[in-house]
Amino acid sequence: MDALIDTMPFARHLGIELAEADRNEVRARLAWAEHLCTSGGVLHGGVVMALADTAGALCAFLNLPDGALTSTIESKTNFFRGVREGTVEAVARPLHVGRSTIVIQTDLYDAAGKRVAQVTQTQAVLTR
Repeated sequence: MDALIDTMPFARHLGIELAEADRNEVRARLAWAEHLCTSGGVLHGGVVMALADTAGALCAFLNLPDGALTSTIESKTNFFRGVREGTVEAVARPLHVGRSTIVIQTDLYDAAGKRVAQVTQTQAVLTR
């Protein structure tokens, strides 16, 4: 798992940890930290989106054909609640795996299991 995160230095810098990763589901988590917050001690929305993008990109990567790469081409986020402590868990699952695109839905939960956000992203399948 560490080797997958190590391919993404920004994810490592944020402190994102992988719990599970296969082609059907990727689970990642990030601990709340003051330096990752906006006003009022709320985890910054961009950090939540980065966690979702990381989990989604890994899920897409695990669904790629041999030799292909991926890049996010579209991402939509709905925020439902702020995170002021604990951790955020991202659960990414493929909705569509095609020849040219992969669509991933990532649900994000706080430590109490309440949904924080939902992200749907489209990943391009880039062949050489």
